Amino acid sequence: MNTPNKTSHIRLTSHPEPGLRPIRWGAATAQERGPVIATVTRQGERNVIGSHGGAYGIYRALAVSAGALNPLAKPDLTNTSPALRIGPYPQWFEKDRIVALDPFGHIAQEVFAREIAEGLDIRPTIAVTKARLNLPEIGEAMRLRRLEPDGAILHASGDIAVTKIAIDPVWYLPGIAHRFEIDETRLRRTLFEQTGGMYPELVTRPDLSVFLPPIGGATAYVFGDVQDLAEGRSRLTCRVHDECNGSDVFGSDICTCRPYLTHGIEECVAAAQRGGVGLIVYNRKEGRALGEVTKFLVYNARKRQEGGDTAATYFERTECVAGVQDARFQELMPDVLHWLGVTRIDRFVSMSNMKYDAIVKTGIEIVERVPIPDWLIPLDASVEMEAKKAAGYFSSGDKPSAADLKRTSGRALEKY
Repeated sequence: MNTPNKTSHIRLTSHPEPGLRPIRWGAATAQERGPVIATVTRQGERNVIGSHGGAYGIYRALAVSAGALNPLAKPDLTNTSPALRIGPYPQWFEKDRIVALDPFGHIAQEVFAREIAEGLDIRPTIAVTKARLNLPEIGEAMRLRRLEPDGAILHASGDIAVTKIAIDPVWYLPGIAHRFEIDETRLRRTLFEQTGGMYPELVTRPDLSVFLPPIGGATAYVFGDVQDLAEGRSRLTCRVHDECNGSDVFGSDICTCRPYLTHGIEECVAAAQRGGVGLIVYNRKEGRALGEVTKFLVYNARKRQEGGDTAATYFERTECVAGVQDARFQELMPDVLHWLGVTRIDRFVSMSNMKYDAIVKTGIEIVERVPIPDWLIPLDASVEMEAKKAAGYFSSGDKPSAADLKRTSGRALEKY
């Protein structure tokens, strides 16, 4: 006998089910493309691999197991519609332009209202709201008169008015494979094996082309009019930032992450005040997408190696621990920019050659690259900065020599 928090049987999905609603990625309209359906109330409804919520799907399972959540409950989406309109833009309808998110994810309840009325459980994968930010670095910039309050973008209290957009990953597997120039079958098999067989449909259901991976997504913070991001309508200042919890949240000074993030925010505020628009894209890719445990292990290895922490061995220590220097693979990062209609970035607040190359490769023009000011680089982060410059990061100065790299060392790192 069923109870509200239990289901009577396990549904195996090794074979195509009748009544499947196919997803035609890149179709001319949302209706032709079809909805993303990840939760099942009737046989044949689910048309993707994975579940909503990314990495938080496991917590949902725990809530169901504990009897705190009814697995058949549907969300009440009343008054959850986006705080403002975004798109559509031409990039939404190019099959290979956006492959890592659902362009209709923020308006799913609108464009698929008929299907929802028929009883399908269709949920947003993007949410758009209004908010205010308040950072001590912005207060300091106001105190030093680098920024002045205007009452609209920047308030006298130091509050910054922004549009905040949360984005869950939605992967179109054929497009992901094409972006990385690999065979789709190989991609599916590797995803299956490296997740411990968590998603057997990756290898048993080639008819399912969309995957909701159990990873973190991204948040976009827009300073100024969101509509001005598109098609070069206003001068755009942009920083794409990859998560660094230790620095971004707790202020650890072994890297330049928080200083560069807050510098990017200051530049975005100034851009919006000048009549342009600012954009911060914050990606959940902790420790170069290797995770925080790996990152801290690398800190120990750098600190304890013979000769101490040096720029010459900065990337080598990561590869020794993780087997790879960097797993972020920025090829998927520009999709958020294309979803927002961006075709040109006037000021790109980043020194990363990987981010720059990935963005330009997809057809977005970058006019100017803005390095982090030297006075913002913490002393302990000098090792990181010199290593990155030597590896090809953009800098207005000369690249450090091999001798420079050997001489550059951080402090003892004992507090880490």
